[in-house]
Amino acid sequence: MNKSRYRFVLVSDFNLQNFADYAAHDGELPGIDPVVAPMGQPVSALVDPKLPCWRNAPDVALIWTQPQSAVPAFKALLRYEKVSLETILQQVDEYCEHLINSGERVKWVFVPTWVLPSDRRVFGLLEMQTEVGLTNTIMRMNLRLAENLENATGIHVLDTHRWLTRAGKSAFSPKLWYLGKIPFSNDVFKAAIRDIKAALRGMRGESRKLILVDLDDTLWGGIVGDAGLENLVLGGHHHIGEAYVDFQLALKSMQNRGILLAIVSKNEEAVALEAIRKHPEMVLRVADFAGWRINWQDKVHNIIELLTELNLGPQSAVFIDDNPAERARVKESLVEILVPDWPRDPLHYPSALFGLKCFELPSLSREDLSRTEMYLSESRRREIKKNVSSLEEWLARLEIRVQIDELVPANLPRAAQLLNRTNQFNLSTRRMSEAELGAWAEQKNHKLWTLRVSDKFGDAGLTGIVSLEIQDRQAQIADFILSCRVMGRKIEETMIATTIHHTQAMGIQYVYARYIPTAKNRPCLNFLESLAPFFYRKGDCFIYDDTQPFAFPDHIEVVMNTST
Repeated sequence: MNKSRYRFVLVSDFNLQNFADYAAHDGELPGIDPVVAPMGQPVSALVDPKLPCWRNAPDVALIWTQPQSAVPAFKALLRYEKVSLETILQQVDEYCEHLINSGERVKWVFVPTWVLPSDRRVFGLLEMQTEVGLTNTIMRMNLRLAENLENATGIHVLDTHRWLTRAGKSAFSPKLWYLGKIPFSNDVFKAAIRDIKAALRGMRGESRKLILVDLDDTLWGGIVGDAGLENLVLGGHHHIGEAYVDFQLALKSMQNRGILLAIVSKNEEAVALEAIRKHPEMVLRVADFAGWRINWQDKVHNIIELLTELNLGPQSAVFIDDNPAERARVKESLVEILVPDWPRDPLHYPSALFGLKCFELPSLSREDLSRTEMYLSESRRREIKKNVSSLEEWLARLEIRVQIDELVPANLPRAAQLLNRTNQFNLSTRRMSEAELGAWAEQKNHKLWTLRVSDKFGDAGLTGIVSLEIQDRQAQIADFILSCRVMGRKIEETMIATTIHHTQAMGIQYVYARYIPTAKNRPCLNFLESLAPFFYRKGDCFIYDDTQPFAFPDHIEVVMNTST
């Protein structure tokens, strides 16, 4: 289960006590219990695992330094001594090694980028000149930092400049520095805490996957049913029209990084869809939406229908509507949906969207980037299902192919994402970071396989995980996870057959699964109960009856890339 609070080690060369106090008392989930390492000794804290701050298994480390303490050559540059860029970057590399090693003690490490105080930009036109301007050097240092840590499991570089921008002129205070060795204002710390908590929610699998958006006065200006598509305020040389186009571009950028878009609008469907298809300034087209409900029914009813169609829960969705009454209705009836207060002025729509802290992801998988296409292909599958007489005929016509692979570095990020974000079809809903999952799978008595599902309509991607923990010639199914996108197509049975195939190859006959109930994983229990007589139930365990051969489903092509 997800923890409600995380123990944070704060490592810095400056005074982070104000940050720690704000973090400890901030009411937004998840909670943070900060432990401050000795100030002014960041490298020592990174290399010495015996320091008190690393005791009691902390969850997260925030390592926030000034560039001159992490990179000694940069300190010389601040004195305007001649230092080669090569020397500075070499020391950045050495510092990154310390960061990577410290990451072995915690689940996640956050590393804010380096910044210069506003009063240290003294070269004017030469600030961007290599080996002269401090701004040029700090940019190169941050780029090297990001490149070195990009593939380091569990380490994430955060953009400090964003926090300074939000704080504005008050971001830096010489008085705070000289009196308390605090280089940033409290507004910077508050902005940092907000971003860090959003990142934690994303890594816990709580990021939102779907934006439900209204049309009239939300996606465009005006009421299409009254004004007609030719009179909508959208694009052109009108400042409000430009803002609506930019809002659509912002939504498109969200879709391009794996967020689904859907429409919930009170309108005539034919009229609204014609505007989407034919208005010359529309950025979003019909193919950009995973679904829609455009009618005169209650929006709560439409949202429930749409979520059911997309096989998503309300906790996955954000609802955007210009009408306060509609927002209040949805917020009151579907409490798990995020309903942000929306600005009255369309000029603020793009910034309001980008200001939402609910779409954070620790990584982007191939499945994320092609999510809309996957959901559109799902509608074609449903069309076939309407015209066949049986489930077996429908499944046979889909021409399903399942590729079974062992866990390797290439599929680890997506496997960890699936482990942490899947709630409904999940045997135990245990959560682990990439590093923890990789380390678990490497243990001698552990086995983990991933399933990639495709059919004639497209590739659903890596959508399943099954793992075993073997002890004394017994095998416990530790993880049994399947994306809701492919449930009900005998993929579940393929996962069980895979398990039995491998355990029999290893000479193991006693196989069982322990179901740990949660508020959302009832579908997994329903499937386990349907396995009788192959599996029989004893308390919370489902035990395989090895007298009952369990075969792979006939209509599925199975490709095994495994060692057993």
